[in-house]
Amino acid sequence: MTRKQGAVTILVFLTVSAGFSTHVLSRSPSDTLPYRVIDTGQTRCFSDRAQLFRPPKSGEPFFGQDAFYQGPQFAYRDNGDGTISDRNTGLMWVKARGDKLSWRAAQDGASTCRVGGHTDWRMPTIKELYSLINFNGGFHMTAEASVPYLDTKHFGFAFGDPSREERLIDCQDWSATVYVGTTMGGNPTAMGVNFADGRIKGYPIIRPYSRGEQHRLYVRYVRGNPDYGKNDFHDNADGTITDRATGLMWSKSDSNKGMNWQAALAWVQSHNARNDLGHSDWRLPNAKELQSIVDYNRAPDATDPAKRGPAIDPIFEITRLRNGEYPYYWTGTTHLDGPPDRQGSTAVYVTFGRALGWMSFPPGSQRYRLLDVHGAGAQRSDPKSGDPSDYPHGRGPQGDDIRINNFVRMVRNVDPSEVRLVQPDLTPLPSASFSHAGPPDAQDPRRMRPPARRRPPQPPW
Repeated sequence: MTRKQGAVTILVFLTVSAGFSTHVLSRSPSDTLPYRVIDTGQTRCFSDRAQLFRPPKSGEPFFGQDAFYQGPQFAYRDNGDGTISDRNTGLMWVKARGDKLSWRAAQDGASTCRVGGHTDWRMPTIKELYSLINFNGGFHMTAEASVPYLDTKHFGFAFGDPSREERLIDCQDWSATVYVGTTMGGNPTAMGVNFADGRIKGYPIIRPYSRGEQHRLYVRYVRGNPDYGKNDFHDNADGTITDRATGLMWSKSDSNKGMNWQAALAWVQSHNARNDLGHSDWRLPNAKELQSIVDYNRAPDATDPAKRGPAIDPIFEITRLRNGEYPYYWTGTTHLDGPPDRQGSTAVYVTFGRALGWMSFPPGSQRYRLLDVHGAGAQRSDPKSGDPSDYPHGRGPQGDDIRINNFVRMVRNVDPSEVRLVQPDLTPLPSASFSHAGPPDAQDPRRMRPPARRRPPQPPW
């Protein structure tokens, strides 16, 4: 079997030993898409609590997750002049980490950047910036035990500095994408990526409760391919939507019901079994695929009434929940964040409605309010299984709303040669303390341990 690593191979043989079909796929290296969605890099497969060392076969629990599919790979080239080229996206990046800047200073600095002798640098959009994320990363409480969600062989990176009263995860990157709504109860916000803990969040441009202090984050400038991140949707009038920019085909409607992660994977496979919408190769999208259809020009609470609505093109159908909010949507990508004994127990989701969290007001009190803390288009994670009522005030510094029973939107490739069905990597995660799961048909269900019902006060950024 071919593992999900290395450069793109032109001829790929798929065997039947794990339920894979037997045929040869080919792809012309000259075939290009303006918005090629790069693979997440995730190569290992997981149950709802740990890594699996016997990959499930078709029809077994947890089959069809991210590690079974290999899309376009990271293809970086160090140009030796302070720049890094991505040969699959057509984007060129500044290699160095740089300094933390206010959002305005980061935006203005692009015009004076001369790295590599180039004069056309720009601040990246959130979709350009997210193309760099690598889901082999994981934050595990200390810098020594953690792996950034970024290729640090090619890009400069630094965790937050505790000597400056920073958390280790205080090393987020700004994007040029301004949130069209507000977060934290009215704060102007820009979207950003945290390559320490593997998330997209909206970050207030002004620090809350700071009397006007500018929030300072990193920025990494980009140039090239002005079409990257721009969708080109076409309604096929058969229940599917094709994005001609990415080469991905989507189900027009969603699952219309919530379910845990294992059930979400099985739900997609059940639709394949009956050739739903005329195809039998649907999958649960990976994190980058699902984020590619977010419309960051829309939000349920946009300040401009013309932009109000879920953060997805109206060509799609999206369920609205009874409370007026919109679902969170599962991806097939496991989120390797948190203590070592919990690695594998959470999976990535993307928000198309408000990314809610329980915040205490005033800070440190036990009076909580449910707010849009990270903005529509955020990417966070949920426990793969369990009871949402175990998390009455969410989880994390901003009390991220825990739902567990998230929705599904299926995806496939228009050109089957753009993705390969592969054998997951069976080598153990590089972790000092990790509980291994047995075969999926022999697992005992176990919840991720819920947090205490009262969270200590945390700064709201």
